[in-house]
Amino acid sequence: MCLGRQHVGAVGLAAVDVVAWSEDVGDAVLDGLRTSDDHGAGAERQGGRSKGGDCQNAKFAHKMLLGTDAPEGGTPKGPESLGGPSTGVNRGWRGYPDGYMAKATFQAPRGTRDMLPEDLVLTRHLERTARAVAVSSGFAEIRTPFFEETRLFTRSLGETSDVVSKEMFTVPSRAAEGKKGSRSSYTFRPEGTAGVARAYVNGGYAAKAPLQKWYYLGPMFRYERPQKGRERQFTQFGIEAFGATSPLLDAEVVDLAVRFFEALGFGSELEVRVSTMGDSSDRDRWREALRDYFCPQLEERCADCQSRFERNVFRLLDCKVPRCVDLSAEAPQLAAVLGEEAADHHEAFLAALRVIGREPVVDSSIVRGLDYYTRTVFEVHYPSLGARSALCGGGRYDGLVEEFGGAPTPGVGFAVGFTATELALKELGLPPQEHVADLEAERCPCVFVAAVSDAERGSVFALASRLRREGVHPVVLDYRGKSLKAQLKEASKSGAAYTVVLGANEVAAGTAVLRDMAAGEEVALPQAELAEHIASQVISSA
Repeated sequence: MCLGRQHVGAVGLAAVDVVAWSEDVGDAVLDGLRTSDDHGAGAERQGGRSKGGDCQNAKFAHKMLLGTDAPEGGTPKGPESLGGPSTGVNRGWRGYPDGYMAKATFQAPRGTRDMLPEDLVLTRHLERTARAVAVSSGFAEIRTPFFEETRLFTRSLGETSDVVSKEMFTVPSRAAEGKKGSRSSYTFRPEGTAGVARAYVNGGYAAKAPLQKWYYLGPMFRYERPQKGRERQFTQFGIEAFGATSPLLDAEVVDLAVRFFEALGFGSELEVRVSTMGDSSDRDRWREALRDYFCPQLEERCADCQSRFERNVFRLLDCKVPRCVDLSAEAPQLAAVLGEEAADHHEAFLAALRVIGREPVVDSSIVRGLDYYTRTVFEVHYPSLGARSALCGGGRYDGLVEEFGGAPTPGVGFAVGFTATELALKELGLPPQEHVADLEAERCPCVFVAAVSDAERGSVFALASRLRREGVHPVVLDYRGKSLKAQLKEASKSGAAYTVVLGANEVAAGTAVLRDMAAGEEVALPQAELAEHIASQVISSA
């Protein structure tokens, strides 16, 4: 159900802004709100629904949206008809005078949230930590568009993946509107790898500089049911390395993921779980073995498993329905059909992890949900978090660049969602306060400049601007005409380290009174010396 402005002629309103959710009463509400003044036209579009039925739905819609009934004839009940006092004034909807339209109350879209200044302290800490660990291993930042052609994702992620089949925000291309048979559309990126691989191809890197190590930070979008740890817009940190098949590069990528969480304060419980998806020929043999195994039990499995059997039998291994999990317990393992080359790569990868002190946990149940993975797949877990122990996942995707029209180019990477990471940090009491103290401090002014009277407000504004130019920040002042007492109270409440006060005498003499809020000490200084004095005090107290 989408946001729409629906015209409701039959019930006496010019327009009603409606936000409806399919999970709530939105379907029933919108059923009564037609885009025509004539309910007969609405009835025809609904397969012959009667006018009376539509009117009943319309009255129900009014009651749901505005809290009162709409009587026959289309005139809403005012306070008098509901037992309220009569004032002699012609009252309209909900007792307001005719012509008055109450302002709509808007909310953030379902599954999203506003990142307020206090929330961004943790987010900014995650971002700078991600950048630091990425740059330390020679990764450079890349930024791709928030939306791509839909076929980029259907081709790379697989038509049967949950992301493609259930979770994409897709809009038609305006250029394609009205063109018969056109399938052109754009999708807000549900993950970052496909767009980065597309940029690698477009940039011609396979020919001019095959080895590229990139990282990205930014919002992703998935239309999934909002729940704890899952949002429809979320920030993701990702690593992508192209141009080398070396298992050492796989190990470096895994190590980078672990170091990210270590830098956030996670302890030695961090666990690297690894497996292999083999090569395409290995998966062909595995696919047939799985089909032979699952076919006899298909009727016992859930509807999703039955639909996935023909399209992508590997997805049956992902099913979380308890009965299906039990039925998959004895499913054939890829290791039984793994080719020599892929097996050697996997063993070398495990050895490389051990060389750098990352003891891997081999877990054959790891089957990444996206179609592009080959050979190495891994997840980083923190077992004490229980059911939410998985912190990130990734792997190798040696065929993806070629799938997008580039030369055969190997690749490996991972992604971390910040929403789940923030929940894990809060559950563990992380990060340590000293790790974010500087970010918290940025929210507090260094200097609050106060005026004794209105006559000095212009001088206060000029002095604040001068201090900022001379490197003192943040510098704030009052813009609401408060008294000096109220300004000093606000300065204390804001956490300002210093308060600068200007009165008539100070303005005339070119001086200012500087108060150290922590020490409770005051000193009169020339305005030209304020910035240097404050800087020296900040350095000495650091």
